[in-house]
Amino acid sequence: MMKTKKPTEKTTRKRYSDEFKDQALKRAERDGVALVAQDLGIALTQIYAWRRKRQMEGTVTEAQRLKEAWVVRLARGIGRALKRRTRF
Repeated sequence: MMKTKKPTEKTTRKRYSDEFKDQALKRAERDGVALVAQDLGIALTQIYAWRRKRQMEGTVTEAQRLKEAWVVRLARGIGRALKRRTRF
């Protein structure tokens, strides 16, 4: 016979502030993820997820910076081309 679980109270997710996450990530870099997770009473995977998210945010910022630099180069090239065309 298959056992079914009784409905339990709904659990709420724990929300952490950005400041808490920053401090946890800094400590994890210094002391190691396992120790920090144990000290804070959170899962290892949570710290790794925060780290991955921060790295992705940095990647997006870098990609945006490269796109902006490309637009500036294009604008300069267009400006030079227009100056050459109007000389004649």
